[in-house]
Amino acid sequence: MNNHQHQGKHVFVAGGSSGINLGIAKAFVLAGAHVAIASRSADRVAAAVSELMSVASEGVRVLGFSADVRDAEAIGKALADAHAVLGDIDVLVSGAAGNFVAPALGMSPNGFATVVDIDLKGTFNVMRQAHVYLRKPGASLISISASQSYTPTKYQAHVCAAKAGVDMLTRVLALEWGEQGIRINSIVPGPIGDTEGIRRLAPTPEAMQRMNDTVPLKRLGKLTDVSDMALFLCSAQASYVTGAVIPVDGGISLVGGRDLSAGLVGR
Repeated sequence: MNNHQHQGKHVFVAGGSSGINLGIAKAFVLAGAHVAIASRSADRVAAAVSELMSVASEGVRVLGFSADVRDAEAIGKALADAHAVLGDIDVLVSGAAGNFVAPALGMSPNGFATVVDIDLKGTFNVMRQAHVYLRKPGASLISISASQSYTPTKYQAHVCAAKAGVDMLTRVLALEWGEQGIRINSIVPGPIGDTEGIRRLAPTPEAMQRMNDTVPLKRLGKLTDVSDMALFLCSAQASYVTGAVIPVDGGISLVGGRDLSAGLVGR
């Protein structure tokens, strides 16, 4: 695929200060797109903007905003400010997420609600608040999901519930906004190395090795595995793809729920 087709596009990445989402932001910057990122921590946003600027070609704009996706007004202001500088948004990525490992009976109502608020309500806030600023027709939206959305996994009741909601929200918005020429898809990453998520779920070398061995392709994913899919979904080659939930997981979703007990606090 020719990534030059992304040159000059306007991209907004919620949760873009680290991990998978920063990897996606970097891929679009390298492809010549103007990118705005938003995340809760101002310090992490500043560090991410600096990292993105270090790989940006001349003329590529990189913007950063401190905003919590749980706060619809705050994320709306970040989107409005990005739009004021860049113009209509061509690509929107909603990837902010929270996770911890706990059995349902060891999880407080507040702990459950926090993950649902970040993952599910956050995705709704980002996409709902962005709608007025999207290029119509032509915008491509991506939600970052997880295999827990369709694979029941012990110690992940909160994430399973939240991500199942994210995937269904993706499908509903694809139906409702399709007539405006807006495409919306979910990417479902598997275990991606060198991310906070995998460090939480597999906190020891032994747990990391078990995770690696569980993947049918026998390796952890790379950030570029996910960002390459994002570039494809936002390209002309995917112009007839919407409402799809696409695993980028080395086949791990084929083997059923994983043993994440190593990530339990106190283990």
